[in-house]
Amino acid sequence: MDTTRGDVLILGGGVIGLACALHLLRKGAAVRVLEQGTPGCGASHGNCGTITPSHAAPLAMPGTLGVALRSMLRADAPLYLNPRLDGPRLRWLLGFARHCNWADFRHAATARSAILQRSRRRLGELVREEGLDCEFAEEGELYVYRTAKLLAADERHHAAVLDRLGVEVQRLHGDAVQAMEPALKPGVSGGLFHPGDARLRPDRYAAELARRVQDLGGVIECGARIEGFATDGRRIVQVRTSRGAFTGEHVLLALGAWSPLLARALDLRLPMQPGKGYSITYTKPARAPRHALVLREAQVCVTTWADGYRLGSTMEFSGYAEGLNRARLDALRRGAATALHEPEGPQQLEEWWGWRPMSVDEVPIIGPSTRWANLHLATAHGMLGVSMSAATGELVAEQLCSGTPAIDPRPYAPARFGL
Repeated sequence: MDTTRGDVLILGGGVIGLACALHLLRKGAAVRVLEQGTPGCGASHGNCGTITPSHAAPLAMPGTLGVALRSMLRADAPLYLNPRLDGPRLRWLLGFARHCNWADFRHAATARSAILQRSRRRLGELVREEGLDCEFAEEGELYVYRTAKLLAADERHHAAVLDRLGVEVQRLHGDAVQAMEPALKPGVSGGLFHPGDARLRPDRYAAELARRVQDLGGVIECGARIEGFATDGRRIVQVRTSRGAFTGEHVLLALGAWSPLLARALDLRLPMQPGKGYSITYTKPARAPRHALVLREAQVCVTTWADGYRLGSTMEFSGYAEGLNRARLDALRRGAATALHEPEGPQQLEEWWGWRPMSVDEVPIIGPSTRWANLHLATAHGMLGVSMSAATGELVAEQLCSGTPAIDPRPYAPARFGL
């Protein structure tokens, strides 16, 4: 059996694993990435590609659990809880419910905002320094409201949270929103514009990260499905895969939604569940939006690129159930049709689903394991993996290469869960 060694062995080739690899290589580490498919083939592929300091607020707050329970009666609800019996998911939901209070909400929002704002700045620098060709655009993101009631509620809550965190948000009247976005149908009540947000094409971002990792001497092992571990005391001495066995001075677990499944083999119980998201990709319509949009009533995200156009979002908790839910795709189309002159492009290119790695407290898990001396974790980024990728890579590289972290690492530490 072929056994190879590197300074850091990274498990997972999505945007988190690849961003970590790039930052480690820039620090002088030797890196090998193990990916069961191809780089960026998981949740990195089909998301809407928005870079969103505006998304600092977590889902968990008073009232969210009631919304989720009521959603069991509606398969097309933006937040959908599948009613089937699932022990691990039930335990996660009970833990999630305990975080649905204002104290935990404020803690999570502060932690998420710190890494989101740092990542937004760092990502722009990376695109320029590394020449990443991924349609990165710093144009902001616009929340669109057709009802005054929801707009007022978000001004009181969403916008107020961002004000407290130092994230700029502009309150707009309906006529100003219509002027910014002629793609919108008449009848807009108002909008919240987040000028600090950005967008990119996520599949190209992942491909460009992979290219730069290889350019800098990193190795990416595609088709390397992880099958188990060999351990000695408190160290992982070998990672067994479908392509052979690999070793590394450090092992970085960056497997997204698959992280808790593989962590069980290391006797770690990661408090995570997959949150399934959906998207539909088209060729670009003639009247495509100029900015990334969130259509708030329908909770549909709309992103336009040079030669593409995507509708996405929704959150479905169905455990590890695979496959497309047609009701949820139809809900994306209906939501876009209520707000846009051309809600769909001339040609449909792809219908997609992917698992987002949701932690029970909605704060990513980044840092050294307390159980395994040479294990590091970088997972549980929820819906914000692309948005948090650059700062996560930077933080991991600083921790493994004895640097000074640019952000306080304590809120993300695995130790908070005894991991």
